[in-house]
Amino acid sequence: MVEVAPVRDEAEEQLSLDAFLETWPHESYGLPEVQAFKASLLDHADLLARENGAVLGCGFVALFPGLPESPRVMLTVPPRNRGRGAGTALYSAISDWARERGLDTLEAVVPDNEPESLAFAERRGFVEDRREKGVALDLAAIEPPVVQPPPGVEIVTWADRAELVRGMFEVSVEASPDVPGYEDEEHRSFEAWLEHDMQGPGDRPEGTFVAVAGGEVVGYAKLSFSTTTATSAYHDLTAVKRAWRGRGIARALKAAQIAWAKANGYEQLQTQNDERNEPIRRLNAEFGYAPAIGRIYLRGPLA
Repeated sequence: MVEVAPVRDEAEEQLSLDAFLETWPHESYGLPEVQAFKASLLDHADLLARENGAVLGCGFVALFPGLPESPRVMLTVPPRNRGRGAGTALYSAISDWARERGLDTLEAVVPDNEPESLAFAERRGFVEDRREKGVALDLAAIEPPVVQPPPGVEIVTWADRAELVRGMFEVSVEASPDVPGYEDEEHRSFEAWLEHDMQGPGDRPEGTFVAVAGGEVVGYAKLSFSTTTATSAYHDLTAVKRAWRGRGIARALKAAQIAWAKANGYEQLQTQNDERNEPIRRLNAEFGYAPAIGRIYLRGPLA
């Protein structure tokens, strides 16, 4: 019989993360990133499904501060453990968790290369809402791009110009609602944004690039790093103020990221963008990013 219970300590947190990474082997997270992510949430549940003491899979449900009525769910059961009821048991437990909080709809996330996972969700009434396309850049296969900001714009790092942080926040507040898939998310306060988006275990000021014009921050681009690998990094956010778009600032910021990553020994850069985000997807293609695993977001009922 499958039993589901919340993780009780750090050792069980690691068991949950291990099940996730076995199911999503293209991802790379360490426990420090997971714990920092949990600390940024309004509420969450991290569950383990076991049979006779052996872990079959895990389930995670999160309520984000900017989306308090939209619980996001990941059920991760490694292929070797499927067909034994773990996914169904986790779905039922997460539904109970949501129901206790007065919620009646779940947002589920599945990899776009996992038709079995998609079918599991669709059989339970989940319907596709949106997709994020994955891409990756092989840094060994390219020469570092030339960083060419438009006249009057300078590209610096946050590490070199720590005083620019308030301007970066203003860019994030203005640009984040324009990112497809995040239109309805309420932005964090400055203090919460700084703590959870900019100063987590995967954040490094030297990997955050800022576009400055006449003392004004007009854009920035941030890389995120894993505590488990020093060869791959992830594009977190590339944002430019509306009045400054169309001038090549995003291109210069991305070129700076690529050149820095290559110079610092990284082998690959990864990112995922909503399929409706044509400008950034076109820019990635021009820099040579190749298709990689993406995500499908679905909405559906409680069990």
